[in-house]
Amino acid sequence: MTGPILVTGAAGFIGFHVARRLLDDGHSVVGADSFTPYYDVTLKEARVAELAPRNGFALERLDLADEEATRALFERRRPTRVVHLAAQPGVRKALTEPAPYVTSNVVAFLNVLEGCRHIGTEHLVYASSSSVYGANRKLPFSEHDCANHPVSLYAATKKANEGMAHAYAHLFGLRSTGLRFFTVYGPWGRPDMAVYAFTDAIARGRPIEVAEGGRIWRDFTYVDDVVEGIVRVLDRPAAPDPAWDGVMPDPATAGVPHRLYNIGNDRPEELNTLIAYIETALGRTASRIERPLPPGDVLETRAELTDLRRDVGFSPATPLEEGVRRFVEWYKTYHRA
Repeated sequence: MTGPILVTGAAGFIGFHVARRLLDDGHSVVGADSFTPYYDVTLKEARVAELAPRNGFALERLDLADEEATRALFERRRPTRVVHLAAQPGVRKALTEPAPYVTSNVVAFLNVLEGCRHIGTEHLVYASSSSVYGANRKLPFSEHDCANHPVSLYAATKKANEGMAHAYAHLFGLRSTGLRFFTVYGPWGRPDMAVYAFTDAIARGRPIEVAEGGRIWRDFTYVDDVVEGIVRVLDRPAAPDPAWDGVMPDPATAGVPHRLYNIGNDRPEELNTLIAYIETALGRTASRIERPLPPGDVLETRAELTDLRRDVGFSPATPLEEGVRRFVEWYKTYHRA
């Protein structure tokens, strides 16, 4: 009998959407989450309340950094595939509170790798981040380029995850795929991210803080597009690249079953454009406070998607204007409730 799919971070933004999609597709899903208070836990509880009545869904409340609890979870549930999305998010908070990033993003990931290894999980798909490109200035960002110069601790922990997964693929044959997400947004999103934070401030008549006069470019990626990519990758377990050469190593592939993909929109938009779309959707004009670029942030991101398109047929389909409209509709409904 096939075991369930484990989705870690199921009370989080992307994890919630992935779990819902997998349930829609007829899979059994075990969601794991520790409900950390990085932002309002009420939103996390509301997401889980949407999943809880669904047939085939089970929730496990635990901290994946707890080695014994995580081992017990894998032994009890025996997931055939794992989508690991649980993490301590955010670039800026790591400047003042670095320890949770190592605990949640490195120690917890080790425990997940160990769980997958010991029960023979068929495929581990895990969240990396576009932030790993760090000081790189060559655009678009390609998985085939070196990414060894992170400019935030968060990025460093995500880069560490990629190295750890490769090591487990080499040592134990654990098939794993890392996905470098680019600025994901949409309904049920994180309140600390730009789309939600700007919408909330403008709706409440508060000023928004805008860095560099809004002349920042991001590869804003609608969550449904991201989920489509995750599901497609999950169904395609990583395999060794027979052409991989240790003399001229390709960072994107490996001679072991480990793979890296960007997952973005491949259509960067200026922050000022995002703000204009939010203003239109709300029917209100933003009051702005200009700020310098915060430490750890970069001026522009853009995903090279050639590999993901070729291997799984991924094609982002949601323009930013439409995605913002859908988000604002959700925002109004959620906050009215």
